[in-house]
Formats: sequence, C-alpha cells, structure tokens
Amino acid sequence: MSEVTITVNGRSVTKSVEDRTLLVHFLREHVGLTGTHVGCDTSQCGACVVHVDGKAVKSCTMLAAQASGSSVVTIEGLANGADLHPVQAAFREHHGLQCGFCTPGMIMAATDMIRRHPEGLDEPTVRAELEGNICRCTGYHNIVKAILAASQAMAKDARTAA
Repeated sequence: MSEVTITVNGRSVTKSVEDRTLLVHFLREHVGLTGTHVGCDTSQCGACVVHVDGKAVKSCTMLAAQASGSSVVTIEGLANGADLHPVQAAFREHHGLQCGFCTPGMIMAATDMIRRHPEGLDEPTVRAELEGNICRCTGYHNIVKAILAASQAMAKDARTAA
C-alpha cells in the first residue's frame, strides 16, 4: 500500500491505495470523480485524459503513486463554477458529442492542445493531435469544429486581455 497525496481540481486528497492503482481508478473509485472514463485500459482510446501538472496525460497509463505530489485537473475541474470552460461551451454549441463517452477525454486533450498552440489551430493540426482519442459515434467533424472555434475564441480573448 502507498499513501498518495494529489491535488485534484484544487483540493488536496490523501488516500492509501494499492501500489498498482492506476490514476484513472484513483480518481474514479477513491476520489469519486467519474467524469474521467475508462475506455480501454490500454492507452488506445483517450477517454481517460486528465491534466497532470498542466499536461495532458492518459490516466490509465500512470500509477496513482507516480502522480503523488502533483496537481491533477479532471473534466469536473475545468469549468469555473456554472461557467463552462470555452472548450466545453464550444463542444455544446457545435454538437461535438453524441453519446458523450469520449467527450471528457476529447475536451481535456483539446484544452491541452490549445494551450500548446496559443496562436491558434488549423484543421490538419487538430486532426493529427486527436489521433490518440477515439470516438466511435462521430466522424470527428463536429469535434474538430468545436476545437477550432474554442481555439479562435481563446486566442481572441488572449489578444484582448493583452
């Protein structure tokens, strides 16, 4: 057993877990945040993407003990109270989801993508960077539209704030 302390969505959480506990299971079973989904347990689908110390990570590939001392943001921590994050709002506005199973991982991957490309994104870049996230319901068209719209809105907001 390992004692793990992780700051999850701004709140410090300490739990004793088996050494083999994956971060995704820590978040779901020990912290009660079920927005991070387990899709494949083999890092193929991206449904489990969270941000660890500001970077997108497939939480099924990381042990909870490896994340001890880190700051983790899940889909539940992305919004600011009742105000959706711009990527969440764009997914809603552009119908970037169907069944919703992949959506948390897609949104978390997209927010990281936009953070790494603050000048804006183009469609080929979005499609290339989404290769690690699988959606079984859509043709990705609305997902890509949502990410591009969020990227434009966030770049505009950054220019306005400067």
